[in-house]
Amino acid sequence: MKILHIGNVKNVENYTEKTPFTESAEVVNAPLGLTDDAYAQMAPDAEVIIVDAITEISEGLMEKLPALKMVHSEGVAFNKINLAAAGRRGIYVCNCAGMNARAVAEQTLLLMLGVVKNVVSGDRAVRDGRQMDVKMGYMGAGSLKELADCKVGLIGFGAIGKATADMLHAFGVTVYYTKRHCLDAEEEARYQVQYLPMDELLKTCDMLSLHVPVTGETMGMCNREFFAKCRKGSYFINTSRGELVDDEALREALENGTIAMAGLDTLDHEPVQKDHLILSWPQETKEKILFSPHIGGITGSSFRRGYAMIWEDIEKISGGETPGHIVNQKELNLG
Repeated sequence: MKILHIGNVKNVENYTEKTPFTESAEVVNAPLGLTDDAYAQMAPDAEVIIVDAITEISEGLMEKLPALKMVHSEGVAFNKINLAAAGRRGIYVCNCAGMNARAVAEQTLLLMLGVVKNVVSGDRAVRDGRQMDVKMGYMGAGSLKELADCKVGLIGFGAIGKATADMLHAFGVTVYYTKRHCLDAEEEARYQVQYLPMDELLKTCDMLSLHVPVTGETMGMCNREFFAKCRKGSYFINTSRGELVDDEALREALENGTIAMAGLDTLDHEPVQKDHLILSWPQETKEKILFSPHIGGITGSSFRRGYAMIWEDIEKISGGETPGHIVNQKELNLG
């Protein structure tokens, strides 16, 4: 089995369990940023591509690999893979759904706690020798919150949303969710959550957390209209994808007080460099954002779970079976 891996060249080596099957496979490691022609020249007879979760796999590359049977995201995201082109060629597109649910949920909790306690200004205050000024200010105003003071609204309720809900209950939080189809009563009881339509959730909850994939429908969903419906002074968390958020709309919401603070593990237009639009915002606006460098889902345990899924699917392909983590069923007419 010939495999082309596009991504961090150490990932396959670091996260693959050694078995007779994995040892027998021929893996060609290719760095990010090469052209389709370069990738095709490195592994012209590749039957499988394993690709970094936010890297494009184009129709052009598929055309250059006549033996290609499957493209497998190294993570959960797959929106940069051309599903329609893969479907036309009978190529499976798979992902590692659920591999990092607990890890991303932990990152979500970290950001929630960070914005509620305003660790950005607190850290700066101590470094600047203003500890008592900030402490006495909070005590006088009574404005410092506990997580349990918040009604949390989860936008999307897949594996990560469910893991987040489970963790939130340890803090005594009331959890609401919204998604295309609500859960049945038994599952809502299992996760101790209540369904609200989107507009109702936005005006009810004072902590909003995104847990949806990037699709044509969700791209830029957090726009001016979205934030205008939010409860004044609420918190906004994004551990999903930066493309879900209209940055200028978020800036306005932070500056007019609709959003008190935002916790962002991901931004639109990554990798983030010094010329990123958000980094040019006024300092007082940036002080209302707690950033993390898109690390929610990249724990070692997450990657080990993900690679177990990848090799399971590769072994099925090798044996002429259907892989188990397909995301382009519609394009393949699988029902």
